[in-house]
Amino acid sequence: MPTLSVVTPAYNEARNLPVLYERLQQVLGGLGVDWEWVVVDDHSRDETFAVVAAMARRDPRVRGLRLARNAGSHKAITCGLHHASGDAAVVLAADLQDPPETLPTLLAAWRAGAQVVWAVRVHRAESAGRVGFARLYYFLMRHLVGIKEMPATGADFFLLDRRVVEALRQFRESNVSLMALITWMGFRQTAVPYDKQARLYGQSGWSLGKKLKLVVDSVTSFSYLPIRLMSATGFVVAILGFLYAIVVIVNALAGRPPQGWASLMVAVLVLGGLQMLMMGVLGEYLWRALDEARRRPPYLIEAMTGEEADATRRES
Repeated sequence: MPTLSVVTPAYNEARNLPVLYERLQQVLGGLGVDWEWVVVDDHSRDETFAVVAAMARRDPRVRGLRLARNAGSHKAITCGLHHASGDAAVVLAADLQDPPETLPTLLAAWRAGAQVVWAVRVHRAESAGRVGFARLYYFLMRHLVGIKEMPATGADFFLLDRRVVEALRQFRESNVSLMALITWMGFRQTAVPYDKQARLYGQSGWSLGKKLKLVVDSVTSFSYLPIRLMSATGFVVAILGFLYAIVVIVNALAGRPPQGWASLMVAVLVLGGLQMLMMGVLGEYLWRALDEARRRPPYLIEAMTGEEADATRRES
């Protein structure tokens, strides 16, 4: 039988994980696959890792890893995929917004030959603000960045074939959208629809700051459009300045010297603001180049479940 790895990033999900475990048992029990559950604790502040460790002691199919610092969901997913051993791996959130009951549909598409199967959100039981931000992000990725294959309504619940997981290991980028990277990689990709549910317990750690960083990471990782826009803006401003200089010279020769301190200050402030904005964009690209050049590991593991048992086996 094939083996399925379920990878779950978790941050302060101590109350949700036992419920998710019960539903995974019910769903995967009759699918004709061996399975494992790899839970990556993104340095939670609650008892998340203790809950995972307790489940791992009762069920050897459960494995837990705790990151040494809060690295974000994408790096936690990357860690889980690096430690997954199945013929296919499914990334499934811990908050139960993505129902495990969708897993049979994902597996059916994989068995039909797809190597990447996206669970595409048809309906989202979330606030209008969160839905609107997500739609805007995917619009930018599809129409400005140029990754047209990304689902228009978004997808963060997906299945990867073993070959895709191994190919993903070749990428060592630290500041990147994992979903955009997988879409860009190619392979045989398909999508299945599902309805995103409301969170069962707790609050999402997906803050506005993390969302904005994801947008910047996604754009700078896959497009040089901002730099091209800066060049075009500079060219247009230079042409306008040259034309205005001609107008000033002509007026001066005609006995109408330029006047108006206010208009001069407006021009200086506008041009100064554009220059600072362009320097900020260049700084984002430069910082990410420096961050990648350092070659720091994307994540550090603080603890793993079953470490004592593994040490005993190695000694024997």
